[in-house]
Formats: sequence, C-alpha cells, structure tokens
Amino acid sequence: MRSGQYIKQINGYKAFIPTPLPPTPSLKLDEGLTKTLSQATLLLARLDGLAYTLPNVSLFITMYAKKEALLSSQIEGTQASLENVLEFESGMVPENMQDVEGVVNYVKAMNYGMERLETLPMSLRLIKELHTILLEQTRGKDKTPGEFKRSQNWIGVPGATLNTAAFVPPPPHEAAEAMSQLESYMHESTQYPELIECALIHYQFETIHPFLDGNGRIGRLLITLYLYWKGIVEKPLLYLSYYFKKNRQEYYDRLTMTRNTGNYEQWVEFFLRGVIETSEAAIEDIKSILALQSKDQNLLYEKKMSSPLAMMLLNKLYYSPIITIKDVQAILNISHPTAAHIVAQFVGLGILQAVPGKTRPVRYAYTKYLAILAQGTNPL
Repeated sequence: MRSGQYIKQINGYKAFIPTPLPPTPSLKLDEGLTKTLSQATLLLARLDGLAYTLPNVSLFITMYAKKEALLSSQIEGTQASLENVLEFESGMVPENMQDVEGVVNYVKAMNYGMERLETLPMSLRLIKELHTILLEQTRGKDKTPGEFKRSQNWIGVPGATLNTAAFVPPPPHEAAEAMSQLESYMHESTQYPELIECALIHYQFETIHPFLDGNGRIGRLLITLYLYWKGIVEKPLLYLSYYFKKNRQEYYDRLTMTRNTGNYEQWVEFFLRGVIETSEAAIEDIKSILALQSKDQNLLYEKKMSSPLAMMLLNKLYYSPIITIKDVQAILNISHPTAAHIVAQFVGLGILQAVPGKTRPVRYAYTKYLAILAQGTNPL
C-alpha cells in the first residue's frame, strides 16, 4: 500500500509499518487542493505580517503559546482550564496540579525548542530533548522521557489490548528506523511547499508514535517548530490544536484513513483547512486584543486615571490577567493602600472584576481579555 502495511508480529498482533516519505506515487495536487494551499499560504503570511503591528508581539506570543499548550493537552484528556494555568503562574496551587504542570511543561518545551533552533537544526536530538521537558514531573514521568520506546505501544479505548487496539504503530526497532528516515526527510525534501511537507511530517510522526507517552503533544508542537525552522513564520503564531480539538474525531479518522487507504491528499486538505481556519481566528484575536487595549487606555484617559502607574498596570494585565492587590503592590513597587486604591479604580471602570469564591487574598481578573483568549479552552 502507498502509506505502509500491517505486518504480523511474533506475538500474533499486527503492527503498521509506514512507508518512508515522500508518498509514491507523488501527491495529486488538483485544482481544489492547490486553491486551498494558496489560501492557507496567503492567510499565514498575513498573520505573520500582522504580528508586527502589535505594540508588544512577545506578549501575544506568550499568551497564545499557553493557549496552544492547554488545547493540545486537552486533546489527550487533560482537564485543566486556562484559569487553572494562570492561577498556577500567579503562585496558587490548583486542585488538578498534575494536569496544570503538564500544560506548563508544554510551554517550556515550546520556548526551549524556539531557542534551540537558533543553534541546532530540527533533529531527533531536539525531539528527544523536547520530550524530556514535556514529561518532567507529570504522569508520564515513568514513560522513559527523552527516549524512544523500547516496548510496543498501541492506541485504543481504556482496557484495549494489542489484539483489540484501534491502532498499533511500528514496534521499537522499526520505529527507530522510521524516525531516522523522517529526520532525513525533514532535511532533504524540497518536493512540496512547506505547508504540505509539514502536514506529511505530522502524519508520519503520529503514525510512527515513537514514544511511550506524549506523542500527540510532541507531534503538534513540531508543527509550529518546523514552520519556524523553515522560515515560513517569523513568529510562532500558528497553533492548530484548537482546530484539531474542535474536529477531534475527524482528526483521528483522517489519520486512520491515510494509513488504511494511502490517501494522503485528503489528510493534506484537512490540514490546510486547519491552517486557514486557525490563521483567520488568530487574526481576529489580534484585532480584538488591539481594540480592547485601545478602548481601555482611552477609558483611563477619559476618567482622568491615566497615571503612569495605572497605564503600567493595564499593560501588565496582558501578561498576568489574574492578580491580587499584593501582586499589584510588587509590580508597581507601591504601598498596599495605593495598590488597593488603583485596583478599586480598575474595578469601578469594569476593567477588573473580583473572582468569585472564598479564596484569600481576593483575586481580580481582566475578564474581557480572558474571554478573547479562552475561546474553545473548556476541557473535553
């Protein structure tokens, strides 16, 4: 078959052994797929260019990376929310601490990957380093972080066995060879536009499933890192996990269809539609955040509350949208009464709202900003 074949193993189960990339025969880029590719390329370029209009692009990247980390983790069953993650970062201890730590590790891995790509190319070495960071101090910490699998893994409902699994990826020795071939492909291939290459590489990685745990999250992380490495995006703003989460069953079904039928074209088309939809959503989020920032700045001016301290606090809220009076005291280096007064002013203007609950000290949230970021982040 074009995509690979199921091979019976010594223990009786069948494992899928993928054919190395690129697909043979070559992809059929018909008029419809070519049009989708053009639209995806155009929108991604527009998103990348729009990033330079942001007063502080690193702010947007930081928050969007947190959202991507959360969504990617939720696809795998994590029950953390965006508020949980922000609570953790503000020094609180959420009830679902292990889930939150997994999300925080994803952000660490993303930042680490971006830095490493300045001196190290996309490689198996980097992928293993990312995996080590991802699984540190989480439920997967006993699943050989940073090492490819040494025992057979499989995908299926809880309680599934090798013989009843929905999918059995290649065994360890075959997976190691397949990953070496994938590394070579990432460095050598120039057959297709990078967005199509990225779609193929993501499919191949998920099919190989080289780790005992964390394959989905690492595979989705590689999408952003690969495009950054290839220079397709100057800023890491394309995150497909919301699209994959929203279309979770179709995501899995199309990966399965590629394996079972060799129809790579339908997978590439699905992936490119994700680029289109995600780019459009990110562009709208950027516009909404810029509009909110302008509106609240003008509100402070109109109410004659635009002191340097107030403006400094407003800008800080885009990094830390959940705060306490003590946080404000530390951020602005002011007394507690002065911090309490500024927070009260922000509450009076509707910029901040007290978070319901009995938590002490009282937390205040920049709810309008959180509403933009939190779209689609409720756990499955």
